[in-house]
Amino acid sequence: MFNLAICYEDGKGTEMKLEKAFYWYQKAAENGITDAMFNLANSYEIGEETKKDIKKAFYWYQKAAENGNEAAMYNLALFYKNGKGIEKNLEKAFYWYQKAAENGCKKSINILAGYYGKKTEINLEKAYYWYQKAAENGITVAMLNLAICYEIGEGTEKNLEKAFYWYQKAAENGDEMAMFCLALYYENGVETGINLEKAFYWYQKAAENGFTDAMFNLALCYKNGEGTDMNLEKAFYWYQKAAENGITDAMNNLAICYEDGKGTEMNLEKAFYWYQKAAENGNEVAMYNLALFYENGKGTENNLEKAFYWYQKAAENGITNAMLNLAIYYENGKGIKKNIEKALYWYQKAAENGDEMAMFNLALCYENGDGKEINLKKAFYWYQKAAENGHENAIFCLAICHKNGEGTEKNIEKALYWFQKAAEYGNEVAMFNLALSYKNGEGTEINLEKAFYWYQNAAENSFTDAMFNLALCYENGEGTEINSEKAFYWNQKAAENGFTDAMFNLALCYENGKGIEKNKEKAFYWYQKAAENDNERALLYLALNDVETEKNLKTTFYWNQESAENGLVEEMFKLALCYKNGEGTVINLEKAFYWYQKAAENGYKEAMKTLAICYENGEGTEKNEKKAFYWYQKAAENGITDVMFNLAICYEIGEGTEMNFNKAFYWYQKAAEN
Repeated sequence: MFNLAICYEDGKGTEMKLEKAFYWYQKAAENGITDAMFNLANSYEIGEETKKDIKKAFYWYQKAAENGNEAAMYNLALFYKNGKGIEKNLEKAFYWYQKAAENGCKKSINILAGYYGKKTEINLEKAYYWYQKAAENGITVAMLNLAICYEIGEGTEKNLEKAFYWYQKAAENGDEMAMFCLALYYENGVETGINLEKAFYWYQKAAENGFTDAMFNLALCYKNGEGTDMNLEKAFYWYQKAAENGITDAMNNLAICYEDGKGTEMNLEKAFYWYQKAAENGNEVAMYNLALFYENGKGTENNLEKAFYWYQKAAENGITNAMLNLAIYYENGKGIKKNIEKALYWYQKAAENGDEMAMFNLALCYENGDGKEINLKKAFYWYQKAAENGHENAIFCLAICHKNGEGTEKNIEKALYWFQKAAEYGNEVAMFNLALSYKNGEGTEINLEKAFYWYQNAAENSFTDAMFNLALCYENGEGTEINSEKAFYWNQKAAENGFTDAMFNLALCYENGKGIEKNKEKAFYWYQKAAENDNERALLYLALNDVETEKNLKTTFYWNQESAENGLVEEMFKLALCYKNGEGTVINLEKAFYWYQKAAENGYKEAMKTLAICYENGEGTEKNEKKAFYWYQKAAENGITDVMFNLAICYEIGEGTEMNFNKAFYWYQKAAEN
């Protein structure tokens, strides 16, 4: 009966007649033929030879399964699993998968392994056992799962060599995930030598078979030229394919391509679009990049609030650069209200994640007491951490800490070490400090050649103090030969950069013709510039040479006073003038009179005349015609011609003395002759 049914079904020896095939399958099944039961169930399931009837299909699959047909056992398991023709029952589904597997059904073997791994009571050893059985029976997906068992040691000991073997078998049988895993093994040299060409080959196979992770890795191969020639256009193509399939890293990299114009034309709007897509799908690197776009107005309008939002999201997802920028936003009130405590928190987080800029900024906060009390020990700690991570400014600050004993014990040797490091990084202030150390023997032996070397380096890096000291080296032959021309050059450079001692020295060069031709006008110019910048030596020079400038009057007064009190007669007179005219001090006619008198009594001719006028007009003292006459007479007798006329008047009208026309005539005549 069964064979007759097959003849009718296949058209063997007669015309194909499915109805008669069904009839004889039914007869054979009713007479206990197991294979007929299976075929009859199949007919009821698909409704080819008869009307579709799922319940009858279930009935005959069950009968066939109970009679030992492994295919029926497998189909019966599917019916229980999916609730076809019977209520859903996973326990019975598992039971019939197991029975089918035990009877050699390849499909059931792999599924049964999955049940042991996930869907029923976990038994990794049994899962491994059935994956192995299925793999050995040619089930591709079982080969993949068996490879995974060997890779992670589930149900068996970890064995990467066997994992590689089964990934390779599954890949060769067309499993795209196995292709991807095999590519990873070749790329990283797992149980095989690194072979980037084979890695590329299997990434490509997997990508072409729709495996999205492989699309991304294939793009990386093209970008970096790994296993193939570098091809940015193909890299862009596969980034795009992977991005369109939801790979967020690919979205981010696709955005980078659009941002930089690599593999495609630059398009900041599209770059912004893909950064946003990736960020909204949880890619933390894209969150950071999106924040940068909002901050800088790239591909979208500038929006600091949104930049802050995405920096915060990226920071909360562990992106160190975002932590740093978030701290900066809190510190400066960008896109959010200023909050020093939160700035400190995020600087700390970024610093703990190894960001040297955050370490440096955190140190500054502790040094300046931003957000909390000043803590020099913590400032020192973070300067040291930042310095050890190569932050140039931190290296210099660490040197200062060691030099001044800030947050640590004073240690000149360590200061010198870190100044040297900072100098080698190009820090001109460190170069200058290093030069001072060598000049003065601080933390090292005195070495004028090295001092000169570092002064020169600092000067050439535009550090003004070093320019002046370098000029002194050339002037005095310290660490180098005397060279007046170079001394002049560096004094000039320092002076032009506002260094007042250099201005004075430059004036001396012009005055004395050292390193340059004598030039009195330029000498005066630089004396005056130095004086205007409160250089005491220049102020004294101008004061002693009766040169007035707005800024040197006080200094002139000071030096006149010092000199007058030390007995310099001329300076007594000049001091009197300062008091009279309010130059460098407030007007004080009494003190002016006092110093006129002191100068006159010490034989200063001009003071005699001026003292006479004071007595005549009552300036700084009471009017006294006799004393006015007395000092006019003293001044005239000492050759002061313009008082001879005044003395003649005194004699003519009898002012301060008796009237005497002869003497009046005499002094009129003397005045006329002069």
